[in-house]
Amino acid sequence: ISPVPPYSREQPIFTTRAHVFQIDPSTKKNWVPASKQAVTVSYFYDSTRNSYRIISVDGAKVIINSTITPNMTFTKTSQKFGQWADSRANTVFGLGFPSEQQLTKFAEKFQEVKEAAKLARDRSQEKIETSSNHSQESGRETPSSTRASSVNGTDDEKASHGGPAEAHLKSENDKLKIALAQSSSNVKKWETELQTLRESNARLSNALQESAASIEHWKKQFSACKEENDQLRSKIEELEEQCNEINKEKERNAQLSRRLQELETELQDKELELEELRKQGEAIPQLMSECESVSEQLQDAEKKNKDLEEKVRTLRTEVEESKHRQTNLKTELKNFLDVLDGKIDELHDFRQGLSKLGVDN
Repeated sequence: ISPVPPYSREQPIFTTRAHVFQIDPSTKKNWVPASKQAVTVSYFYDSTRNSYRIISVDGAKVIINSTITPNMTFTKTSQKFGQWADSRANTVFGLGFPSEQQLTKFAEKFQEVKEAAKLARDRSQEKIETSSNHSQESGRETPSSTRASSVNGTDDEKASHGGPAEAHLKSENDKLKIALAQSSSNVKKWETELQTLRESNARLSNALQESAASIEHWKKQFSACKEENDQLRSKIEELEEQCNEINKEKERNAQLSRRLQELETELQDKELELEELRKQGEAIPQLMSECESVSEQLQDAEKKNKDLEEKVRTLRTEVEESKHRQTNLKTELKNFLDVLDGKIDELHDFRQGLSKLGVDN
């Protein structure tokens, strides 16, 4: 429901947009947002009551309905934020503007409306005092007319004997009326001063609460900065540890590179050794063929030289020795082949380990 009736004489005189806040009623320190986004905030003037109001509506909800009084004060707390206390609503309103220029315009309009409200109040007090004086004067005239009517009455004896006493009582009544009017005006002045003192006390309380809220705000910011500083220090320590780990990893990589080079050199040496063994293995069939040809020659020699027994015996002895050497040579050759196979297996395992080491690196 809109706080301004559609056919009211109350019309907007200034409009702006701002984020609306209210002081937290429980803590009286923190600000509570009254609108989720910037809303329209307007000054309204009521020509019938000669009063001013600040009104703001967010959808169907009235978030500001504050009547401006001469005792109100709009305070700029930052370049884009201002606030004022409303004792009737028992709260403090805060407005956050998009720019400092808009805040300045709103504050100037607030001061202008405040002065107008003060002028309207002074005029209303003058009218009240004028009507009070007029009523006092009419009250003073009434006893005299009454006295005249009583004097001009038909009861001459009562007039002759009761006139002075009645006049004295009427004069005393007039004095009492004047004292009562003065006391009434004094009571009004005292009530005004008391209201002013109450509003001043409310402003001071609000200022104290705002200062306490600011202190709490700065304490929270200091704590947040301290926590952020501690987090940054811990982050720096973690980065230093990571740098140390990276340096150690670089050293390990350098050691692995040197080890890889050494293994490659050993692999080249092993390949040369294997090549020599292969060459020696290629000469073995030639030796065996030579042994076979020697055996054939011995057999031919035995057939041809049967008559030469001594030579045959000698040749047999030589043949036996040659066979013995051949047997030993075959044994050594077999051992050599076994060793060669073992070397080849070791070299194959070594090559696989080296390949795996290269992949892991």
